[in-house]
Amino acid sequence: MKLLFSEQNSQYGSYRFPYAVWAVPEPGETPADLFQAGFLPSSHQMDRFYLCRQIRIHLEQFELSSENRRILRKGQSFNVELVPRDKFEYTPARRQFFKAYADAKFGPEVMSLDRLDSLFAHPVISHLLIYTDSQTGAEVGVAALYLEANSLAYYYYAFYDWQHPVRSLGMFMMTAAVELFAGRGCRHIYLGTCYSEGALYKTQFAGAEFFNGFRWSQNLAELKYLLQRDQAPAQQHLLETDAYRAAFCPGGLAEMAAASAFQMQPGKPARRPDSSLV
Repeated sequence: MKLLFSEQNSQYGSYRFPYAVWAVPEPGETPADLFQAGFLPSSHQMDRFYLCRQIRIHLEQFELSSENRRILRKGQSFNVELVPRDKFEYTPARRQFFKAYADAKFGPEVMSLDRLDSLFAHPVISHLLIYTDSQTGAEVGVAALYLEANSLAYYYYAFYDWQHPVRSLGMFMMTAAVELFAGRGCRHIYLGTCYSEGALYKTQFAGAEFFNGFRWSQNLAELKYLLQRDQAPAQQHLLETDAYRAAFCPGGLAEMAAASAFQMQPGKPARRPDSSLV
């Protein structure tokens, strides 16, 4: 992959010069390579990815907890069907249902109809999970996914009936998806970002881990530390913070560097910029 660093606002006084890190796939790479390195898709065409604090479940370590079982019992009358996108009928009724859910969940026009249409027309969605009530036959929810063989499942968007009597319907949908792909022998299921305490529900599965910028970590105390740190104005970069390093990286810079997946390949120095562009 090629990495691009897109500048954000700097604070010269504290030597903070932030960059958003983008990854562009190279020939021979698949999206699984970029997910593994901590990136999520930032375009529906999957030609650009962004580095972020995200959650995934290492499914070889997954087993149902008592809380997972409780959630699944609430939806025991639901059927779950996995459908390839080219077999899924993106009907006007479904389109309006998805739009109404997105407006209620994210706010009006955060997901426009054009954006919704683009989502269902590009490779970032390869499959859908359709949840139906076996007693009434009604479709109560749809989860949009990207799947890659047995390497990964990316649980991208879930759309469901806010008014359904099963109030934990969204949690049921996610839990059923985790159980389904664990049973299919998938290696990881990716559940999106975690930048607020409200997203910690994604960690309630055995095998949960998050990307901290240089490695995948299963230390949920570290994740909670980062969430609390987000609430206060930062005075320095995370990896310069003594409290963080003492608690989670006691080996210091050497430990962090050894854990990092990012490395210039020996014998392949960065190319000199074209002088005509300088």
